[in-house]
Amino acid sequence: MRRREFIALLGSSAAIWPLASRAQQVAKIARIGVLSIGRGDISDASRKTVDAFVSGLGELGYLEGRNIVFERKFADGDVKRLGELAQELVEDRVDAIVALATPPVRAARNATSTIPIVGIGMADPVEDELASSLARPGGNVTGTTFLGPKLVSRRLQLLKEIVPGLSRVVVLWHPRAYGDRTMAAMVKEIESAGQSFGTKLQLVGADSPADLDVAFAAMSAERADGLMLFPSPMLYSQYSRIVPFAADHRLPAMYAAREGVELGGLVSYGVNLQDLSRATAPYLDRILKGAKPAELPIQQPTKFELVVNLNTAKLLGLNISREFQLIADEVIE
Repeated sequence: MRRREFIALLGSSAAIWPLASRAQQVAKIARIGVLSIGRGDISDASRKTVDAFVSGLGELGYLEGRNIVFERKFADGDVKRLGELAQELVEDRVDAIVALATPPVRAARNATSTIPIVGIGMADPVEDELASSLARPGGNVTGTTFLGPKLVSRRLQLLKEIVPGLSRVVVLWHPRAYGDRTMAAMVKEIESAGQSFGTKLQLVGADSPADLDVAFAAMSAERADGLMLFPSPMLYSQYSRIVPFAADHRLPAMYAAREGVELGGLVSYGVNLQDLSRATAPYLDRILKGAKPAELPIQQPTKFELVVNLNTAKLLGLNISREFQLIADEVIE
């Protein structure tokens, strides 16, 4: 059952820029840097998001190797490598940098104040001091946000609806995924939600993929009856490791993105990152045609999707009610 719509953006949406403008072709081959915290292989969920951006550009007339080339840089989950990779792109004098999520955007912005940066799915660019405001970014960064940090209490609520008697939830998070204020706000919101829902929470942190085994051991020791993931580009790139852990420990898990459910996780709630990535492509198109990032409003999604995996629910002994299935945007059977 699928009722998902494509992302609708607030304000003067990139999706309604004049078709004539889109059809114009740049006079030279554009050299674009792509910066991601992910691994870049097919098991990495973030790879699909990058590919969706390239696909979106193709719909605007940009064909790789013909009028655009990409220099892709992947940090293999290591936030510390992003600065070095961003500097390499600056030294290569790319025309623009496309950065997937907040940490790569921050690294690119630290490396250059002149090369345009298009951010895909930033957390809170204002709170993270990447832009002066959403309406007028004022610097060399523009793009889209995904509002993931603002949805943590709703995710906990949905997990409680789908798992009767849920009382102990372990929360896997990346403490430095975003800026200090954004992370503090997420922790405050989930703690408040836990109190409201009568749920005991235990936060377990992982700063890098190398820390996940230790985090898994800590989560196992908690003997929780549910797992929730905070939004994090690093954790997103590690869904292929996290989903099997949850399955092996029979933990009903709530993910921040649908890719977790597609890999066999139970449920997710958030923006469709691939659709958001395609919707970000026109930003690069406009910049290559002369627009300034400082004057392109950063857009927010208005559509969030709930995805549930019925097969996983059956393996966990959960009965997903008809009412819950009806509110879901997609049910995987």
